[in-house]
Amino acid sequence: MSNLNQLFRERIVLPISAPVTLANMDQILELTADTIPFENLCTLSGDLNELNEGNLVEKILLKNEGGLCYDLNGILYLFLKENGLDVQLVRGSVYVPDLKGFSPTGRTHAAILLKEEGEGFLIDTGFGGNLPLRPVPMDGTEISSPNGDFRVKQNDSEFGDYILEMKLKYKDSDWRIGYAFDSREPVENVSDLSEMKKIITEHPQSPFNKKPLLTRVTPDGSMVLTETSFTQWTEDGVKKKEIDSERFKELAKEFYNIELK
Repeated sequence: MSNLNQLFRERIVLPISAPVTLANMDQILELTADTIPFENLCTLSGDLNELNEGNLVEKILLKNEGGLCYDLNGILYLFLKENGLDVQLVRGSVYVPDLKGFSPTGRTHAAILLKEEGEGFLIDTGFGGNLPLRPVPMDGTEISSPNGDFRVKQNDSEFGDYILEMKLKYKDSDWRIGYAFDSREPVENVSDLSEMKKIITEHPQSPFNKKPLLTRVTPDGSMVLTETSFTQWTEDGVKKKEIDSERFKELAKEFYNIELK
């Protein structure tokens, strides 16, 4: 058993004996979302280390940090590949409702495509509070998860040939676009995502290089922590609390297991 395989299982609390297949991907995605937070602290520090297996293992599995889409889907891709699944990384462009269009940072979202017995599925553990928590079939079939409803539709655009649509639990009453992605130009290696990381770290319109953001999706809902507020979405509704910098550090430790100085 490889070091990455064992360490990833330990991080998400998946038994060494548990299979890694499409059949139990729901469990793997829920555990990953619950234990590895979506956060931008390294981005704020200006970290431009190359994305490769060694650096991802160090950051996420040894230091127990979280990361952005290229970190989280990068390490998940390596884990799934290590366990014999037919997976590839793809690039996407996130739809920004406030702009009524796609992100000005371009194709800076990383996701995973899984193929099994001729069928394709979108897998994503790096989309903040919008995680499907399930493999989403590429044929348009709608799926439901603890986080809402999701579907993938074929849609040709300058950003790719498919779009992910979602209707988040506790948040959305109608379907909306999550992102467009391109299945025709797979990413050959995790290191090829380093360009994406550089753009997100340096682009003036990047949403992740300005203020701290920590997100987690749990079986009960989702939560977002910033320097000034802590918001939780559950079946009881939305709870938002204004916080100060000291409380920010306490909540980062309590809910995200991140120690801040």
